[in-house]
Amino acid sequence: MTMNPDWQTFLTQHGATIEAGVVQRFGDDDAELNATAHNTVLCDLSQFGTLRVSGEEAQSFLQNLLSNDIREAGVTRAQLSSFNTAKGRMLATLLIWREGDDYLLQLPLSLAEAIRKKLSMYVLRAKVKVTDAGNGIISLGLSGASAQAVLREQFGELPQRQLGMAAIAQGGIIQGSVMRIGDTRWQINTTTQHAPSLWKIFSRNAQPVGSACWDWLNIRSGIPVILAQTQEQFVAQMVNLELIGGVNFRKGCYPGQEIVARMQYLGKLKRRMYLAHLAYPAHPDSGSIPQAGDELFSADMEGQASGMIVNAAPAPSGGYDVLATVQTASRETQAVHWKSLQGEVLQFLPLPYPLPDA
Repeated sequence: MTMNPDWQTFLTQHGATIEAGVVQRFGDDDAELNATAHNTVLCDLSQFGTLRVSGEEAQSFLQNLLSNDIREAGVTRAQLSSFNTAKGRMLATLLIWREGDDYLLQLPLSLAEAIRKKLSMYVLRAKVKVTDAGNGIISLGLSGASAQAVLREQFGELPQRQLGMAAIAQGGIIQGSVMRIGDTRWQINTTTQHAPSLWKIFSRNAQPVGSACWDWLNIRSGIPVILAQTQEQFVAQMVNLELIGGVNFRKGCYPGQEIVARMQYLGKLKRRMYLAHLAYPAHPDSGSIPQAGDELFSADMEGQASGMIVNAAPAPSGGYDVLATVQTASRETQAVHWKSLQGEVLQFLPLPYPLPDA
């Protein structure tokens, strides 16, 4: 799966540095991070790929495979979900919405083709197709205090609730949809035909920034993104997916459902995901930076890892902000270190939503 070549040419002409099909920056990394924290910014979300699930049995097909109730996803409401192994371990986190009768599944670009093949294995005789939609769908992110005003001036009324969606149009022509990700954060899904004009409009009032800036916003929002390094490492509750609406406990069976339900109702959850900061340089290994899959250690675990980094991104203040699953007992009583007991200590920060264990 690669970036649409026309769109890549457009972004390059407008100052983007693109590597492996993902926008890295438009100039100065530090200045872009600072703008993300304090101003209004515009991102090309090329670090994500999009799958299209189509066919008259698409809904029942996905209902039998994913952790959320796909019947609640529509053209006016997106949802978070996960695709799990039979043991309840997450293979991917998904942002899902509908386009007509088709379902669109957004996930990290690096996983998209492998997950497409995995989902296709379940099709069998079902009247369903799972295809790569990424070459025709462009997703843009707009974040900051003036983002809503910019969008309202352009498109009129906007969705009010979290993950609410609305069609966007100009001159009576539908150009795509806008999705509310948070109070000051929006995702615009459009086509290669309309993306250049929308980019020019938004960039008048928002600074273009690289993909790491949107990754940092996801981290600060407490939204986990499963990557190749963390596949099969976590059950949904370990990364707070049920707290942000990614699990439905009333729907029918799906791979791993029994494990997820048992943990919710019968088990005691020993690990939770927390937001934390790591100073940098933070480790004696030259050139090492925090990244997904890095193990965490605390003195109470006697040499065993007490946690793992889920996601990491450079922070505007320097160092890295991370989402990390940690043994709740270790989090409450011990210093938690990156990579070894001699590594940098995680400085825990408040998540934007409460943890029930607290």
